[in-house]
Amino acid sequence: MDTHWCQANRKIISYTTRREKLFKNFIEINLVEDSAGNRLVGKVKTTQDFYLTLASLAGTSFGTRDDTLIFLDEIQQYPELLTLLKFLRKEGRFRYVASGSLLGITLKKSTSIPLGSIEIVRMYQLDFEEFLIANSINSTVLEYLRECLITERSPISSIHERLLDLFKKYLLVGGMPDAVHEFLESQNIVKIRDIQNAIHELYELDAGKYDEEHRLKIKRIYEMIPSNMENKKKRLFFNAIEGKKARASNFLEEIDYLTNSGISLEVQSNTDPTFPLIQSSRKIS
Repeated sequence: MDTHWCQANRKIISYTTRREKLFKNFIEINLVEDSAGNRLVGKVKTTQDFYLTLASLAGTSFGTRDDTLIFLDEIQQYPELLTLLKFLRKEGRFRYVASGSLLGITLKKSTSIPLGSIEIVRMYQLDFEEFLIANSINSTVLEYLRECLITERSPISSIHERLLDLFKKYLLVGGMPDAVHEFLESQNIVKIRDIQNAIHELYELDAGKYDEEHRLKIKRIYEMIPSNMENKKKRLFFNAIEGKKARASNFLEEIDYLTNSGISLEVQSNTDPTFPLIQSSRKIS
């Protein structure tokens, strides 16, 4: 498939080198900036309108389908473009990638999703293995560690000590690519904390940005996540939001919003771990 949707909590991937290897021409259109400005893309109704607008924005910096990538950033700003992507792909003039920080919400509310015309890719923070790769731990070492795990034997001390050191740093840095990038560049924990705080604040803004009716509850639930994670039961106590009479059923829409937006992850508990697990699982937050 040539059309991709990328849902990310924030735009967190740097792919400059990669894209230049694959595509001679790269055109990025930030739809938030467009909506705050002259709304050139917002006025597009047909594929012909899109090509004309693209020409006005990019000039001559695009070629053919084989060498041109069009990146539509924050596509949730114009949900109608989701449908237009189907026809753009069918005409096959260029290749497309569309991303959105809250794309899960947009997809859920959209009445016309071009199924079969797109590939959905969800973006998450770096896990520990990816953090190791970013810190120049190569595939040979990773394969060696897998073999140690399978055969239940300890790795050699030098590798073990190196990985323990990186694991401690991973606990401090986390997996958000901007923070990892800063760690690789400077290893300055103050700068890394600034980035982490900025990301946290942006998440908080997103948490109540798109739903006026429920924004206060959404914001409150989001603020409670760190303390809930420290709790042994790791679950949300609804009476902490609206008093003793609060019930889980009163917050289904808010929790659904946080989950579908990618801001939080759904976790299911299971008190009777029998196969199949889904049969005896229940949702918690």
